Amino acid sequence: MILLIFFAIITVAVILALIRAVRGPTSPDRVVGVDIMITVTIAFMVLLSLFFERKIYLDVALIYAVLSFVGVIAIARYLDKGL
Repeated sequence: MILLIFFAIITVAVILALIRAVRGPTSPDRVVGVDIMITVTIAFMVLLSLFFERKIYLDVALIYAVLSFVGVIAIARYLDKGL
């Protein structure tokens, strides 16, 4: 029951982050919106791991978190320097 409530909260968070990513007046706002969606997706993977009692989802969430961190840093450097 509690996991279903968490799933509902995560769904609302993704929708709000999607609105920020689409309507953001500047590029950094859009990047923050996408980063929030990625973070919420990682939380969703962790909840799936708990729900299905499968450890593989934790590994996938960890790899996804590292790759998204590197991606956001690359985008931030691009926006900062304007290559």
